[in-house]
Amino acid sequence: MELAGKKVLLGVTAGIAAYKSLALLRLLTGAGAQVKVILTPAAKAFIGPASFAALSGGPVLSDLYDADSGAWHEHVALGLWADALVVAPCTANTLSAFAQGRCENLLQAVFLSARCPVWVAPAMDHDMHRHPSVQYNLELLKQRGTRIIPSEHGSLASGLVGEGRLPEPEALYSVLAEALRTEGRLRGKSVLITAGPTHEYLDPVRYLGNASSGRMGYALAEAFARQGAEVWLVSGPVDLPAPGHGVHLIPVVSAVHMHEAVMPLASTAHLIVCAAAVADYRPEVQQEQKIKKSDGPAPELRLVTNPDILAWCGAHKQPGQLVVGFALETDAAAAEGNAEAKLAKKNCDALVLNRQGEPGAGIGLSTNRVSVVWKHNNWRHFPLLSKADVAQTLLEFLHAELSF
Repeated sequence: MELAGKKVLLGVTAGIAAYKSLALLRLLTGAGAQVKVILTPAAKAFIGPASFAALSGGPVLSDLYDADSGAWHEHVALGLWADALVVAPCTANTLSAFAQGRCENLLQAVFLSARCPVWVAPAMDHDMHRHPSVQYNLELLKQRGTRIIPSEHGSLASGLVGEGRLPEPEALYSVLAEALRTEGRLRGKSVLITAGPTHEYLDPVRYLGNASSGRMGYALAEAFARQGAEVWLVSGPVDLPAPGHGVHLIPVVSAVHMHEAVMPLASTAHLIVCAAAVADYRPEVQQEQKIKKSDGPAPELRLVTNPDILAWCGAHKQPGQLVVGFALETDAAAAEGNAEAKLAKKNCDALVLNRQGEPGAGIGLSTNRVSVVWKHNNWRHFPLLSKADVAQTLLEFLHAELSF
């Protein structure tokens, strides 16, 4: 039984597709998984708890406490118990609650306290699914590491045809089973990741920087943490939610600060991923007071070179350690040649190439299209994906090609 020993929390919300959750429960338990079921109070209007109790072999949970006995259903313990939490179907209301951090029922409380990977399978009418607020919530959850099982196109309860249909139980099971088979494969591994821009201050209020959002590095940190790795994320200034469980965040500001944070961590990391967009130069002098505009000529700005963090990591690489760099290119004709040269010069094991200016790709966006070059100048080109999916794709690449 392929899921023997795996522990799954199955959340069911108030949708007409809730009947499919029974079939998913049967598939999970039939594969040897231990499953606990949480129904939202509103879901009980669509499907009763008795069938779930019979198939799961245990009581069905719904409320934060038992109104008759006063017994408390410990959401923290449930979140720690599970290897996975899957919510199928997941209504627009529950999506909104998850995205906003609301805690109005047991399922929402478990979601907030779960340390395990979380999947949600949205199911709703086509127009609801397309609504900007729903799409915003889906994107927000995805950025925070929640895994989205996409809705399918098909006939809906309203009589319309379109996106919003919950996938069939077999498809849901396939997604979960594949992930549960590989979860935890990086336990015992340490990963060091740099992310975001650096700010090189001219005076207390002005700095040299770039448009990096940090999304790629944060997505990589979440992806490796989900596989059980202990992740150290050294991040420049970003406007992103703090990463989840298993990621140690070290905020920095400048390239010098980032280098100082990386050096003591590098020697013990099994993998170093330099995804930060580090400024190459900084002002030679940082003024203590704001530089005032004058009627004379503009002040001369003298720059000095910042430490090359990727080159330092490559030069100090430990036996068995992997170093992966990122390269951003704007000249399409020279991009691959420049990346190959950087791979060798920085002593990297692999280099991820971004091409700024391609539709949907580059810094500051939620999507990216990357290529990877590694030993003997082998290349792998990937399609346009969300940065969360790029992160998972790169993890799989490193596992397959570099045996990480």
